[in-house]
Order: sequence, then C-alpha cells, then structure tokens
Amino acid sequence: MTDGKEDKPADPMDDWASALAEQTSATAAPAAATATVTAAAATPAAATVFQPLEREAPSGFHNDIEMILDIPVQLTVELGRTKVPIKSLLQLAQGSVVELDGLAGEPMDVLVNGYLIAQGEVVVVNDKFGIRLTDIITPSERIRKLNK
Repeated sequence: MTDGKEDKPADPMDDWASALAEQTSATAAPAAATATVTAAAATPAAATVFQPLEREAPSGFHNDIEMILDIPVQLTVELGRTKVPIKSLLQLAQGSVVELDGLAGEPMDVLVNGYLIAQGEVVVVNDKFGIRLTDIITPSERIRKLNK
C-alpha cells in the first residue's frame, strides 16, 4: 500500500457500466459520420473484389462456348394453334380436319425450347419436309414480345 488505498478486486458491474456507456456514445454519433466511415472502409474491399471488365474475350472464352455446342434443344415448327373443347377432341378420328388459326401461305413459327426464334416456309427436299427460314427474330424483338 504505497498510495494509501487498499487493493480491491475490480467490480464486474463497473466494467459493464463502462461498456454500456461506450456503446451508447458510439450509437449517438451522427449518422453521417458513420456512413462516411462505412463507405470509406468499403471502397478498398470493393476495388479488390470487383475487377474491371475487359473488352477482349478471355483466352478460355472460345473453349467455354464449345462446351455448350453439343447440348440438345427441342426445335419445333408450328403450323398454327386452336382451342377446342374436350367434347370435340374426343370426337376426332382418322380423316378429321382441325382448323388452325394460321392462314395458308403464312410463315410458320420456329420455336426452340418453346421460344420463338424464327419464321419460315415449308419446303420439300428428297421427299422430306423441311423449313426455309425467312425471318430470324432478334434478341430485342424476343424481349419486346415477352413484355406484352
């Protein structure tokens, strides 16, 4: 006892009180100052995580495209559509005629996995039916049709 005070163990309630006071003073700081500190701290991390995009394709880009070239897709040529009641559907037999909404000579829709990609006309090659593409749907037109 050199300073005249007794050595007492630290009171845990004093530690909690000082921590609570510290937290209260930290949360009472102006929000703008906190936002500035947060934004300043986040900027270096964002710069290291997000690299700028390159205009040139990466060297492995060509190989990545080749990986998907063998994926099979469902190609459908649609002559037309119609709605019929189940009663009429059950009455269909060999030789029945179903009227479609497409007109004769009108281009047929070419769908890939259910999405319209082109229109064309029927051709016969070596006694087999085919389709000659007359109009390819651009990506912007496809998006516009989806929004309708």
